[in-house]
Amino acid sequence: MELRGGRATRLVLGLALLCSALEAAPAGPQPLSAVGQFWHVSDLHLDPTYHVTPDRTKVCSSSKGANATDPGPFGDFLCDSPYELILSAFAFMKDSKQQVSFMIWTGDSPPHVPVKELSTKLVISIIGNMSSTIRNFFPDLQVFPALGNHDYWPQDQLPVTTSEVYNAVADFWKPWLTDEAINTFRKGGFYTQLFESSDSSQSLRIISLNTNLYYGPNSVTVNITDPANQFAWLEGILETSSEKKEKVYIIGHVPIGYLPYARNTTAIREHYNERLVKIFRKYSSVIAGQFFGHTHRDSIMVLLDEEEKPVNSLFVAPAVTPVKNVWQLESNNPGVRLYQYDLLDYSLLDLWQFYLDLRDANKKNESNWKLEYILTKAYGIEDLKPESLYEMAKQLSLPHSTLFERYYSNFIVSYDKTLVCEEGCKACQICAIQYLDYSSYTDCINREATWR
Repeated sequence: MELRGGRATRLVLGLALLCSALEAAPAGPQPLSAVGQFWHVSDLHLDPTYHVTPDRTKVCSSSKGANATDPGPFGDFLCDSPYELILSAFAFMKDSKQQVSFMIWTGDSPPHVPVKELSTKLVISIIGNMSSTIRNFFPDLQVFPALGNHDYWPQDQLPVTTSEVYNAVADFWKPWLTDEAINTFRKGGFYTQLFESSDSSQSLRIISLNTNLYYGPNSVTVNITDPANQFAWLEGILETSSEKKEKVYIIGHVPIGYLPYARNTTAIREHYNERLVKIFRKYSSVIAGQFFGHTHRDSIMVLLDEEEKPVNSLFVAPAVTPVKNVWQLESNNPGVRLYQYDLLDYSLLDLWQFYLDLRDANKKNESNWKLEYILTKAYGIEDLKPESLYEMAKQLSLPHSTLFERYYSNFIVSYDKTLVCEEGCKACQICAIQYLDYSSYTDCINREATWR
């Protein structure tokens, strides 16, 4: 597929007819005067090879030769995103006419394909196309992006010094970032920037981390104590923010904490995870929220201090791509989300999760994005502050919790209502929500037998 501007423009124009159902989509929340909003999108994973063809093994490179299950115009659960799916997501966000202050975009633009099928040039081209696609839909919106582990070639191997990819992506993101942020990004793939808002007297600082430097498959950073000196840089920024009484949002691709679907497995290397948990505990009064992607699933985490007091709220947004491996029981429907925050202190008030029922969209040949849930209403809590999420976690952990059944359905973005998560599966979920460090997580898992 040709992804340059002309093709993108034609597809955008054609989307008005293709996605007429968007006009009937939920309008979403109407923010009060003291409430701000922002979008979060993650894991677009464009597969430029996607096309519907009678040979199911050749629908997309990302299926790696497996038969696509039920391919249609908006994709297939064994494939990464066709461009039409990504366009429909941004068209929905634009047509919803939500008043938002900014967008966060937590990485991963290229597809899941064998290393030999990509190159540095192709990866740069895809990131560039996704960046320009976002700007085409939202030409005046402030966007804060982060790099994902697939935003490099070979995948996962993000370096600790300047590189061709870092420099190219820095150029793509110049319209959104300050010169200082761009210069920092060129050196290690991370940056910080103040969000300038006329609606709030409180300053908000965005810190975009390159957590891919801590990712297990990254062989470049093995045995490096502080890859790209990002830990030292992060602590310095947070210390300055503390002195200046700024509030901070942390964004990144690979989350901290333990994977909710794999027992005793951190998303990043365990020793790096311990260090980040320690830093985030120290500066928890400064950090108003943390936002990640990577897992393709919808989950929350609550950072507890050493006395098990909730001090930070963390969110992992589901992917736009619906891709899964053949051996996986579950996937996810495509999702995008909208957060509401308090303009006075940037504390998080609510989130609205939207999704596309992929099977239905393909069947009807129209992308009817819908509201999946409103977090406070779905779980009966007041807001998204750490104390509220901790109470929610306690409710989820109760035996035979119907609330947990809802949480798991949301985790897979309403992919399959018949799938259940019990015993060991539930233990992994509950422990990952509440315990982000090795000691407390291990204690939780060891208590798991008593839940059965």
